[in-house]
Amino acid sequence: MINRKIFNDTKTAFKLKSDLELDRAIFLFSMMKNKQLVDAGSWLTKISLKLHLPVEGLIKKTIFEQFCGGVTEDDCKPLTKEMYAEKLHGILDYSVEGKETEEQFDAALDKKMKLIKFAAESDELPFSLFKPTGIGRFAIWEKITERINLSDDEKNEWERVKERVNSLCKCAYDNNVRLYADAEESWMQLAADELMEEMMKKYNREKILIYNTFQCYRWDRLEYVKNLHERAKKEGFKIGAKIVRGAYMEKENARAKKYNYTTPICENKEATDVNFNSVMSYCLANLNDIHLFIGTHNEVSNYLALQSMEDKGLALDDNRIWFSQLYGMSDHISYNLAKKGYNSAKLLPFGPVREVVPYLLRRAQENTSVKGQTGRELSLLEEEKKRRKGQPTKHDRGEH
Repeated sequence: MINRKIFNDTKTAFKLKSDLELDRAIFLFSMMKNKQLVDAGSWLTKISLKLHLPVEGLIKKTIFEQFCGGVTEDDCKPLTKEMYAEKLHGILDYSVEGKETEEQFDAALDKKMKLIKFAAESDELPFSLFKPTGIGRFAIWEKITERINLSDDEKNEWERVKERVNSLCKCAYDNNVRLYADAEESWMQLAADELMEEMMKKYNREKILIYNTFQCYRWDRLEYVKNLHERAKKEGFKIGAKIVRGAYMEKENARAKKYNYTTPICENKEATDVNFNSVMSYCLANLNDIHLFIGTHNEVSNYLALQSMEDKGLALDDNRIWFSQLYGMSDHISYNLAKKGYNSAKLLPFGPVREVVPYLLRRAQENTSVKGQTGRELSLLEEEKKRRKGQPTKHDRGEH
């Protein structure tokens, strides 16, 4: 049996944090417990940046350094090397959003291809990623999903989007780097799912390098994965599956209500948990055809995956299974998994401070809305502070 206290070792979890960084994390997670403070802070940040007030330095020294690896990929190098010394891998994410022109999409493609090649040269960077709407307008993905007829210009635009996706997948294949597409809102996702299935068909024949992301707060995802698996077996390709719960719940439910259709989202957190764990179990039962990337901050789901691996007699570092959490969160999961010998990685966002603010504000909002998450982070950080002062901790006493 896997030890249920596997994630309680704060010494391992926060080994790379200085006392100052520990205090900063405690301060930030204390703030994020308060929704009113987060809402007010988000509003003030947006206004300050719009008015060009000199707040970038403050943002950089607080929330940016908590959740981001740096401004450039080279800035992230010392951190990824430091993490790798603790057996923890990194996944670089250029987190600049909101681009809309063809020139911007071509520039984003160049940047992503550069990052794939950057990962190919570094043992500590096993994956690269892209966001579909980072290389094509949201509206064009939406029209393809909704089966709306395209104008001639739009047909040409869609061909360019497909070419960009293929260029990324070919670059990943040529450089032997795993690449996943992030998942987004359901009303554009079908187009991305279909295109990523095409890419898997093309590139996942002998090895699995191309992954799609499945959001398990959508109640249809288990059936979708099973059907995809059947098609893959018939057509002779393999599946790369990144599974997450999902990040657009409020938006999804609001849109379903507005347009009077059945929400694609599970009815509550418990149903989402069951769905996530079911998709995970299905993938773990079919590892010859499906390689699995488990992206979750949920301790129970991580524990269930470890127990399933043990029950199946799998090696801890079985290369078909990866675990990942966001940088700045759930260090108690990432570092403890890495220390035990599992394939563990941190998603490491980077980019110019001003341009990653939308990402940072989402992190703050998510920490406010995920029930119990911020309290757990805070409790572990405070335990580590006690440990460093020589005071007894819950871990010492064998408590959760």
